[in-house]
Amino acid sequence: MPFSGEIHERVANAPAVPHGLPLVMLLTGFTDAGSAVSGLIDHLRETTSPQPLAIFDNDVLLDYRARRPVISFDQDHLAEFRPPRLELSLATDALGRPFLLLTGYEPDFAWNAFAETVLDLAAEFEASGLHWVHSIAMPVPHTRPIGTTVSGNRRDLVVSHSVWRPRTQVPATAGHLLEYRFAERGERVVGFVLLVPHYLAETENPEAVSAAAEKLMASTGLVLMLDAVQERRADYIARVDEQVAANEELQQMVHNLERRYDAYMAGRDPEDDSYDEGGFSERDLPSADELAAELERYLASRPSGDEDKPGRG
Repeated sequence: MPFSGEIHERVANAPAVPHGLPLVMLLTGFTDAGSAVSGLIDHLRETTSPQPLAIFDNDVLLDYRARRPVISFDQDHLAEFRPPRLELSLATDALGRPFLLLTGYEPDFAWNAFAETVLDLAAEFEASGLHWVHSIAMPVPHTRPIGTTVSGNRRDLVVSHSVWRPRTQVPATAGHLLEYRFAERGERVVGFVLLVPHYLAETENPEAVSAAAEKLMASTGLVLMLDAVQERRADYIARVDEQVAANEELQQMVHNLERRYDAYMAGRDPEDDSYDEGGFSERDLPSADELAAELERYLASRPSGDEDKPGRG
């Protein structure tokens, strides 16, 4: 049966929202290779001064046992309970320009009700379009720029940013459903799927965070502050390169990925909708298990503080 209750609460004394703002959506969960989405959420919450407009109800949308909230234990008592947040906010970019920001976990339940609520909020605020990003693991080298697959109805962005256009069926996310519903209503919508190196998919990869931000800037015209992310990116890539350089097997694996990537990119035609095979295939590639294990051992051998983990700073 369709859900008929309220799944969100409007924030009292919320700021006035100008009409015509872009709506940026970042939902963590199933498609967050390299922590591109979760890392960008953390960064935007720190740098864009988001002011909540609507807060979604965890008791309706969240499976607590599948994604348990964090509770802090302080010597002899429970000190803090931190449930996940899913909220719509009014944020500002580095130039002070406002935009709508929907961030948090991907709902476990009531997807249709969630989609309808977001559509209603977007209509109320006359949002100019939906822009979202997520990331998947692909057999591509970390020595090349992170590529994207672009969906939606922004032909200009498909031509200029989409490097791989498969015809396939994939497990859907709540973000996919929202994109589909926005497009059904004739709204402008674009989704970026980052193609993150599969052997780094389980790490916190600041390069993926930076790539996600850059795609959103390209589609919205916003300017986001990325200095801190770029500093972490440089350190992260240097440490990965150091580990690869110390192991001939890892060097060969990365070289094979580079060769296939370069051959695919050299043969693709951005205007041709038919290219969907070639460079991003698991065929004839060695397993990434050895590389992932080596990198994990290397990173585990570093000092244990968060500041020395990839993506932390």
